[in-house]
Amino acid sequence: MPSEIALDARIYVAGHGGLVGSALLRRLQHEGFTNILTATRAQLDLRDQAEVLHWFKSNRPEYVLLVAGTVGGIVANSTRPAEFIYDNMMIHATVVHAAHEYGVRKLLYLGSSCIYPRAAEQPIKEGQLLTGLLEPTNEWYAIAKIAGIKLCQAYRQQYGCDFISAMPTNLYGPNDNFDLTSSHVLPALMRKFHDAKLSGSSHVEIWGTGKPMREFLHVDDLADACLFLLRNYSEDEHINVGTGLDLSIRDLADMVREVVYPEVKLQFDVSKPDGSPRKVLDVTRLRELGWSASTELATGIRATYEWFLEQERSPGALRGISMSAH
Repeated sequence: MPSEIALDARIYVAGHGGLVGSALLRRLQHEGFTNILTATRAQLDLRDQAEVLHWFKSNRPEYVLLVAGTVGGIVANSTRPAEFIYDNMMIHATVVHAAHEYGVRKLLYLGSSCIYPRAAEQPIKEGQLLTGLLEPTNEWYAIAKIAGIKLCQAYRQQYGCDFISAMPTNLYGPNDNFDLTSSHVLPALMRKFHDAKLSGSSHVEIWGTGKPMREFLHVDDLADACLFLLRNYSEDEHINVGTGLDLSIRDLADMVREVVYPEVKLQFDVSKPDGSPRKVLDVTRLRELGWSASTELATGIRATYEWFLEQERSPGALRGISMSAH
């Protein structure tokens, strides 16, 4: 049976300034929730257990959406491994523990599809977690995210906490990170094509062969799924969130090029890493619960680029390095 959440319930969005957190704020506000709790980095360091416990004691959230974390693409993962594993493990530990200490009714922890083995069978079912070696280019982030899942399961097992975990696929949308040294593939492509258009360049360089297959989910669809799960899911095992559809990086680049700069040519740098050869989630369990994504990729890319252009017209508005923890 669905669990109704009162519109005046105290709902804490941990990581409200990031891609996912800002989408959750939009969704909660759209649905009429009136008591949404947030805290900036200046107000609360989520890596500090004492600070987090004090904040929970003062604010007493009833529901927690734990979407905070240090995130980035292949370059960021490769060059900042200590930050990725330390920040994420500390953030998850402090918030989950505080949620238990102060009687949070329900917590949703958001992970990432990079938790699965590099050689996982495709589409990837939830049961493939910890069945093989991780993709080396993001193992630090993946290990931290796996620890977050296990943390929620441990508190559920030992204390009976209603803590659940969801694993989204690759995300994109408003408030994404477009910095070329730390962004994920879709916003990085959008930035590259946009810069090439401004400079009049004849080509855009794409990392790798263009052959890897990836799945993409609009962040507003994820926000919708998070609230759906908060109301309808209460199981120990994590659950995948995605579209169940994938395409090659080459096809993705063509799609972004068509929106941003159709005249430019693609140039693939095969000396750069591809990452996992294929990554698409099996979303059967979520569909059986009654939820599926509604935003087509081409539509979402066009809407995201329109948002990007609006930010470009506002000096300093576009984000650089994404630190969605705060």
